[in-house]
Amino acid sequence: MDLGSNFAAKLEQYLLMGKSMRGAAAAKLIQSATSAPGVFVFGELFDLPGIRNLEKDEQYSHSYALLQLFAYKTYQDYLENKDQLPILNEAQTIKLKHLSIVSMATERRILPYPLLMSRLAMSTIRELEDLIIDAIYLDILRGKLDQKESQLEVEYTMGRDLEPGKVESMLSALRDWASTTSAVLATLDSQISSISSQNAFNKKQKDDYEAHVQQIIKEVSEKKESAPAYSSGTKKPLASHGQATTGTGDRMDVDEPEGSAAGGPKGKNRK
Repeated sequence: MDLGSNFAAKLEQYLLMGKSMRGAAAAKLIQSATSAPGVFVFGELFDLPGIRNLEKDEQYSHSYALLQLFAYKTYQDYLENKDQLPILNEAQTIKLKHLSIVSMATERRILPYPLLMSRLAMSTIRELEDLIIDAIYLDILRGKLDQKESQLEVEYTMGRDLEPGKVESMLSALRDWASTTSAVLATLDSQISSISSQNAFNKKQKDDYEAHVQQIIKEVSEKKESAPAYSSGTKKPLASHGQATTGTGDRMDVDEPEGSAAGGPKGKNRK
């Protein structure tokens, strides 16, 4: 379930009651809604005629300003405009500080303790951490307290109401983001294509090299197989009778001495 998905349902009873309220009753409705547990979105109250009329009512305009404060402003705004606003009770003070953390998280994901303590007018870290833990428990935000680094790491937050006129600036920011994202994606695609081409070229070079090596090995092997081979126990063929071999293995004729040939006259016996 998304954060804050049930907050609108908690506002429903105030919307039903506020349809017929005017003046003091409408101002009291704002006081009740901003103090009520679990009510963190207020935008639909501005659609009620009795609430809208308070803006121009000198007696109750401060109640309308109070509703604006809780809808899309922060505790720091309250401190800067206390003279034009009703005094907050304890429940309202805690709720507005919770909502202020949500607004701060839209500007940066890492919120240092000193920044939070300054914006929320809190004097001790223990008090601040208790406030953050309550906000997480109430499903206002998700995050992690990093006590070592003294900071809040925000993961998700509920969505707050948008201040009038902020829709256009948000749409402009989204268009800029979309344009930047498209440019980044185009650059990444180009780099990926370049890397793929380089990898294909390197693979071809490697395949060509391996094929060349295999061809050389094959040629050397074929030459060895076709060359005459003599084992160490095999003698070279001897020349036939009346022939001799040269050092290169070629045969040549040799003149035999008289009487040495087979079948020649035998020598006489000596006395």
